[in-house]
Amino acid sequence: MERIKKIGVLTSGGDAPGMNAAVRAITNKAADEGIEVLGFLGGYKGLLNKDYITLTPKEVATVIGRGGTFMYTDRCLEFATEAGVMRSVENCRELGIEALVVIGGDGTFRGGTDMSVHGVPTIGIPGTIDNDITATDYTIGYDTAMNTALKLTDMLRDTCESHARVNVVEMMGRHCGELTLNVAIASGAVATAIPEIPFDEDAAVARVEKLMAEGKRGMIVAVSEGVFDENGNTIGEALTKRLCREIGADAKFARLAHVQRGGEPTLRDRKTASVMGAMAIELIMEHKSDLVICEIDGEIKPVDIRWALAADRMYKKKLKDGDLDSFTADEIDAMEALCEKRAADVAALYAVAESLAK
Repeated sequence: MERIKKIGVLTSGGDAPGMNAAVRAITNKAADEGIEVLGFLGGYKGLLNKDYITLTPKEVATVIGRGGTFMYTDRCLEFATEAGVMRSVENCRELGIEALVVIGGDGTFRGGTDMSVHGVPTIGIPGTIDNDITATDYTIGYDTAMNTALKLTDMLRDTCESHARVNVVEMMGRHCGELTLNVAIASGAVATAIPEIPFDEDAAVARVEKLMAEGKRGMIVAVSEGVFDENGNTIGEALTKRLCREIGADAKFARLAHVQRGGEPTLRDRKTASVMGAMAIELIMEHKSDLVICEIDGEIKPVDIRWALAADRMYKKKLKDGDLDSFTADEIDAMEALCEKRAADVAALYAVAESLAK
């Protein structure tokens, strides 16, 4: 096969600290191999509109420690159509793009698969603070987001202690509660609500009341944005009002929101992004495609992107008829084992959180 001479790279979906480090690694590794890199601005929208910059080691020299994505991101509805995909494929051909590296979450990978199907080899790198891609133990941005949430929660705890107050703190993560769960343990939360485990609200209220009676002053209740009440609303504000109304707590609600997505990436996010970015170029040089680079049991390695997407839908109970038809029995068994392991790991960690909630 001929040597790859030009590739494209984009960041898509929600921004995550470490995306810039991944782009830097891709650019520098590609330069080392004599490969030209075009960076599409605004994710798939940039690919659709041929809005790009040429990336060189000089261009990315100072981005490794910057939060967000200097190539910007957007959610592109047009790309979700067949016409949008075909236009993007044609743009790649016109620009001489022989392969793509896409950095983002599950939506980003679905787009990458569409490009691969139509003849543009694509490699995915997981970048999302939610850590909600089932096939990988770790996603770029997760560590930074947890540390940001922990720092903010610690600050709230200081004020809670001063005023004998309860702060119900809502954290991001969409339908994945791992960010909230880890921060809950690290901040000493007295109760935790995540989507994966049924939340006993009555028990949580009773625990806060008991701790108040014992003289405990500052308390944190950590809740995930993915936990909802019977009316379909996130539970944080309603729980805060209940604590005030039923047990007389001085309770306040804090939604950390998108502040968790920004900030300088931690060492772990910079390192992981760099290793994954370099591996993406190695895979492209081997003419590999339709792979997502994952961290599994401490090892960074590629996984079939279609398998990863199906396993993700299985874990999130979003499988549709026909989703597993193209997989072997062994591949489906592996998905099921992965889902069971992830659920067991979350349950075990939640048990730790509950045992320490005092």
